[in-house]
Amino acid sequence: MKNNPVYKRERMVRARSFRIPLIIFAFNGILALAALLNMYQTVAQVRLSSTIQYGSFLQLYAFVATLEFLLLMFIMPALTSGSISGERERQTLELLFTTKMSPKDIILGKLFSAVEQLLVLVVSSLPVVLLTFVYGSVDFMDLCLLLVCFVTVAFFTGGIGILFSALIRKSTFSNVCTYGVLLLIVVGTYMLNIFMLNMNELQINNMIMQFGETRPVADTGFAVYLLLLNPVATFAEILGNQVSGGAGSLSISSFFGSDINGFLARYWIPISLLVQMAVSVMMIGGAVYALNPVKNEKK
Repeated sequence: MKNNPVYKRERMVRARSFRIPLIIFAFNGILALAALLNMYQTVAQVRLSSTIQYGSFLQLYAFVATLEFLLLMFIMPALTSGSISGERERQTLELLFTTKMSPKDIILGKLFSAVEQLLVLVVSSLPVVLLTFVYGSVDFMDLCLLLVCFVTVAFFTGGIGILFSALIRKSTFSNVCTYGVLLLIVVGTYMLNIFMLNMNELQINNMIMQFGETRPVADTGFAVYLLLLNPVATFAEILGNQVSGGAGSLSISSFFGSDINGFLARYWIPISLLVQMAVSVMMIGGAVYALNPVKNEKK
């Protein structure tokens, strides 16, 4: 990326802008304020009851992690969905094609610039997250898994945005399509699983059970595989395992029924991360293909 002109230009423009330092200051200021208030509440509880509520430090960790995840998931598409279509609207995309840069260089330069911009916020907030290490709430491997999840969701949502930006000429319409697809993936797949689970439970309740027959456990069937594409389901599973030991309200274990100890259920987190990263690569490849001027000339 160091030799990518698009990436270098985006970094130079960002370095000269006062907006990024202001965003970093405001973001970390909010996190630090929440952390200090949480610690003050814990100290006050110790003075009153002489006991330490370690769960409050886990709540701090969950709050910071959730805020960062939502930041990545909703801001990353906004940075990428107008990157290519914006060049078209400014009539500068044709100028980029006159250089020695390939469509791959343009796409990767725009994408990695946006990813770097948000990962700076994540790295800058690590001191607040590491406050929980003082009390032993989470360990180093938990933090590494969380960072892997952040990088995956950044590329996944950024891949959706860069694909529609390459396909659609108008930035506004590209934004609408990007967030529409993201909403369908996040809310649609989860609601489909809830619907399939309720329908299966209804069928089981209407079954006539014989004496000594074991009552089947409701599951969602094929619909659970769609949750592999849902970054919120993956993040909720990671955070639930770290904070509540897998007993979170959004745990996907309730969708597997009797197959809760199967291969997919046991290795859900790494499989879902790999699937989302693979889909990200395919979307980036699709954006490169859609931006290819030779392909457009043949059309």
